Amino acid sequence: MGENIRLTASDGHKFGAYKAAPAGAAKGGVVVVQEIFGVNSHIRAVCDRYAAAGYLAVAPAIYDRAERDVQLGYTPEDIARGRELRGQCGTGAAIEDIAAAADEAASAGKVGIVGYCWGGQLVYISACRLGDKLTAASGYYGGNIKAFLDETPTIPLALHFGTLDASIPMDEVELIGKTYPEIAIHTYDGAGHGFNCDQRESYNPEAAKLAEERTLALFGTHLT
Repeated sequence: MGENIRLTASDGHKFGAYKAAPAGAAKGGVVVVQEIFGVNSHIRAVCDRYAAAGYLAVAPAIYDRAERDVQLGYTPEDIARGRELRGQCGTGAAIEDIAAAADEAASAGKVGIVGYCWGGQLVYISACRLGDKLTAASGYYGGNIKAFLDETPTIPLALHFGTLDASIPMDEVELIGKTYPEIAIHTYDGAGHGFNCDQRESYNPEAAKLAEERTLALFGTHLT
């Protein structure tokens, strides 16, 4: 269903992306933002699911700025490597790449964005900085969003957190909601970090299904 393409950011950086198109007319576009593991098989599968739901999905290979075609698994070694690569790719550069992916997805109409882990944080920042390119946003278990609360989202935004996520305390989630009550914050009892990924031990199928239904409802309201 999908294909590998090349994109160019506004700063001239050329990078890869995975693009999955729907079988029929698209309802809109969706940018899918990676975890710290690159555009791996899980992220490509997420793109394929959004394409099956009727959206043109584009996942930018943000790590291409540090190392081309990174596709990590979920071992402790992979986690350490992912964190190292994330540190080599600044937030501003990542947003540049997301903006280019949004331009590509815009060929299908209005564009939404969904992201996971580091991508969940980048979704929040994109909702603040890319309101001219994006129409709705959905971020999953994005860490340290509190560091960016001085930036205000300008588009409808939903955030999803597992109540057992040891890396994101519930008081941080509550702080986001108190700062911006208009954000739709969803918590999932019994779910931990990475609950959407069926390749991880923390996968929670019930939480993943409900979060995806809510994301599709958000996009259905604002993109189509």
